[in-house]
Amino acid sequence: MWPYFGIHALLIVTVTLSPSTATTQSEKDATGEAAYPPLWDLAPESIMDFLVKNNKIVIDAWNYQERLGMYKNLLNSSAKYFTAFGSQNFGNILWGLPLQHGWQFRTGRLADPSSVTSCGYEGGDLLCISVRSWWSCMNYYLSVIPFLGAVEAGLFGQLQYEIEILPPEEQRDDFCYSVADCRSHFPKLMDDWKDYFEYLLSTEHRAMSPGTSSFKLDHALHLMWRAHVASVAYALPKFQDSLKYLSDPEANFGEAWADTVDFIAATHFSTDLLTTNDFQTFLPQRMLVEGDVLPSISDFSPQQNRVLLSIRALHKANQLTGGLLLKLWQKMMSTEEGRKMGRNLIEYLASSQNFDPVEIYNDLKGAGLTAPCFLRIQH
Repeated sequence: MWPYFGIHALLIVTVTLSPSTATTQSEKDATGEAAYPPLWDLAPESIMDFLVKNNKIVIDAWNYQERLGMYKNLLNSSAKYFTAFGSQNFGNILWGLPLQHGWQFRTGRLADPSSVTSCGYEGGDLLCISVRSWWSCMNYYLSVIPFLGAVEAGLFGQLQYEIEILPPEEQRDDFCYSVADCRSHFPKLMDDWKDYFEYLLSTEHRAMSPGTSSFKLDHALHLMWRAHVASVAYALPKFQDSLKYLSDPEANFGEAWADTVDFIAATHFSTDLLTTNDFQTFLPQRMLVEGDVLPSISDFSPQQNRVLLSIRALHKANQLTGGLLLKLWQKMMSTEEGRKMGRNLIEYLASSQNFDPVEIYNDLKGAGLTAPCFLRIQH
């Protein structure tokens, strides 16, 4: 019954992330400081706000404010493509990246988990991003690589200087530091991110007449999520050893969260500002420690406990089926009609707040979202 329970867990997670469940409070807070990542106003606004040295633009990706600046430049330079989806660039689907990075910073996940250094801690270098942090290393592939992919695609126009990313003190071979360096190590990954930004640029060039655009949000989400999933897939095996610095509950959550991204991506979930802020309220507001037992973590809300439990159950179900659960879900979400059907089902479940496994299965079956292979693996 694990695959069946996995679908149940998936639906709980996806309902939590569904835009239909967005609270009006987020809309009220959207123009306030709380809606943005910590220190957003202090992050570099443009490429030339970074240090220029020896005819190179030098970026310290191991400083929170500078890594945040790469995201800010991506958001600012792509804003014109999302004007139809809300004011103040709120509809930009790249918001998920800096907001997730801000959550990691705010919850202490970018600090040195070995506590050997003061990197990332108050009283030490608070803005320091530790290379020993599993979260920060994973995030490198979701910050530096997208940024350099955008540079290569021409999102920032013709730059006067080459971009150079400073290396960390340890594990230098685990990362790349320029467009040419990253392309030589990860050509397919660079292509995936470049494809996303080239699509944005192409929609401007293909506009049939003034005031019109060929921009398709669903296709943009497809390209963005394809690159996102590829980044996680490249980084996950590379930083497996970094999990040793984390508590067992935190390490398990990290791995399960990385797995859950594949399921979220298949739905073309919109990572705009309001939606991302809504779902992040259900993520743990601190590092998990030994003694944290789900679903009874006392300083977490009932919904946070339930979402964490569901993420873990989904991960275990996918493992036990050898990835078949994910393949089934991706097949269900492989067409626009399928994704729409999935969203309709999610909205129904969200409005009814019905999470009974038997009734959920009946809903899946009635909506045509089950398959013979799904039935065969229920044992």
